This record gives sequence, structure tokens and C-alpha cells, in this order.
Amino acid sequence: MKKAELTISEVEIFKSPIKLKEPFVISLGPFTHAQNVVVVIHTREGISGFGECSPIMSINGESMDTCFIVGQYLAQALKGENPLNIEGCTQKMNRTIYGNASIKSAFDIALYDLAAQHAELPLYQFLGGKKGKNIQIDYTVSIGDPRKMVNDALSILDRGFQIIKVKLGESKDADVERIRLIREAIGLEIPVRIDANQGWNSDEAVEILHEMQPYNIQLCEEPIPRWDFMELPRIRKQSSIPIMADESCCDHHDAARLLQLEACDMLNIKLGKSGGIYDALKIITIAELSHVPTQIGGFLESRLAFTASAHLALASDMIQFYDFDTPLMFVEDPVVGGLTYGAHGEITVPETPGLGATMDAGYLSSLERVAL
Repeated sequence: MKKAELTISEVEIFKSPIKLKEPFVISLGPFTHAQNVVVVIHTREGISGFGECSPIMSINGESMDTCFIVGQYLAQALKGENPLNIEGCTQKMNRTIYGNASIKSAFDIALYDLAAQHAELPLYQFLGGKKGKNIQIDYTVSIGDPRKMVNDALSILDRGFQIIKVKLGESKDADVERIRLIREAIGLEIPVRIDANQGWNSDEAVEILHEMQPYNIQLCEEPIPRWDFMELPRIRKQSSIPIMADESCCDHHDAARLLQLEACDMLNIKLGKSGGIYDALKIITIAELSHVPTQIGGFLESRLAFTASAHLALASDMIQFYDFDTPLMFVEDPVVGGLTYGAHGEITVPETPGLGATMDAGYLSSLERVAL
């Protein structure tokens, strides 16, 4: 008979910086490396759970170094606890320290990995999800020289991807010109999504979105600074392009507030913003009750954390957009198992119990590590 409890015996925390093939550039700045943290939660019963986060200092206020330190507080708090009690473990982490959603998400993923393994179910089934829908990701064009952005968009299509996301957020004239040139090169039929990463002010956003109306834009993520969310209802009302809340929507409280304000048409869930799957499920419930299409995205995580995101994407029919491309930008892939990418960006998740993804032992042995 299976034990109803497990006990956390040790937690390992690893700094996991991975170089990108070329700089990934958004309006908030360039990234040359994914500055990630891997968490492995071990139990006395011999089951281990894997998690990962990718802190972005300008978005969630955390870094690889802060996550490495705060993770040690969380590990000490959870040692001896039953990881199957995810609600209790989440409450204990929140009592230990406020915020720090990124590193908490790595612990959360590892907890769900353990719980799904213990239940002998793939994580998506443990979450109540099912297969049957096509998970097709977009691929992102970094902001930069317009000619390079056009070439990048054409290269993405040559590689078989069928949805393009374009990073913007510089200025009206420059951003509209970027989209005009990209559309001239690829035509109007390929779905194009844009993401300003808070780069415009509210008046600019209204003007830019109006001028982009002829270019068949599927959606716009976070057009203005997150703190200025009270302006989003006005922008949404004046825009024919649907507005997706991203940086302004971290947890379920944010989601409820934005929808009450009628500030957005869509929500973007990232585990590194919500603190993990536990609170992401609360956002999904709000989206379902309000019939709001939702995206599962991420930061610069490897296939490890994106496998968790892909499992989560199968948990609700309201999840209709998928942004899982950054692992394809890495110079190396240290993940064993995990999600796989199809010819046109289609995602397949593992059928093995739990997350179905671990980190290569040799890779982990090369990293800075602490064990508690």
C-alpha cells in the first residue's frame, strides 16, 4: 500500500547560467545568458522532484544570486515537511519570506513533480488535464535593427514555425516601421503577436496600436508600464488589437483586478510570476469563470521548467496561446526527458509519472551548488 506521506530530507540548489546563441533583446534590455536556478527536492522515501526558475531582475526583482540565497531559507523551512501537502508547503514558503515568486516557482515545480510521481500520473493528468489539443508555440523576434528583424522573421518561417512574436517598445515611428517591414516580407496571413514589454506610454500605445491596425496583429502584450494599469481600460477600448496583460498580471489577485477593470482581453501566466503552479491554477480558474483566453509563457527557463508549463497548458481549454521558445535559443540543452518540439513548433509532453524531466547529472556536477 502506497504511503500517504513523503518527507523532505534534503534540498539541492544549483546556479545554472546557460549562454544564448545570440543576445535576446527586449525593451527592458539585452540578455546574453539565461541566469537560472535549479532546485532538486529529495525525500526519505527515495523520490526526487526537479524544479527551475529564470529570474529577470527588471521584471520580478530577483537574480540568480538572490534566488540562490533565498532558496536556502525556503529549503530550511521545508525540510522535514510532507511535499504532498503542496498548500501547506506554499503557505510555509510565504510565511518565510514575502514575494520572491521566481525562486518559489522552482520549489513549487519540484513539489508538483514529487506529488505527480507519487500518484503515478503524468503531471498534466495530476492537474486534471487531458491531451487532445494542439499546443503550437510562437517564436520570438528580438527588438533591434529593422532589417535584422525582417531577416529573423524569415528565418523563423524557414525553420518551420508558423506563429511569430515580435518584441517592440522603442517608439511609435520605429515600432510601426518594424511591423510594416516584417509584414511586407512575410505577408499578412502568418499570425503575428507583438510584445512591448511596458515600453510605451499610454498615449503612445493608443496611437501605435491604431497605426498597426492594417497589419493583422493577433494580440499585444503589456503595452505600458505595469504600474500604470489603470490606463489599460482606455487603451483596450480604443484598440482593435486585443490586449494581453503580462507584467501587470502576476498572481490571481492581479488577474481578478484587471478583469474587474475590463483592462485586458487576455491574460499571460508565467510560473516565475505566479510563484508556481499552485497560484497559476487560481488564475486559470478566474480565466475560466470570465471566459478569458489565456497564454502560458515564461522567461529564459530551460526545457525543465517549460515542461511544467506545457503540462499546465493541458489543464484548461481557456489556455489557447503558448510561448515556450527560449530553450531553443540556448547553446546547450542539459535536460533529460521533458517536452519535445515538433516540426512546426508543436509541443508534446511526456507520459511518464511526474514532470518527466530531470537535469543531466554531469551538467549538475559542474554547477555551483548548495545542499541543505
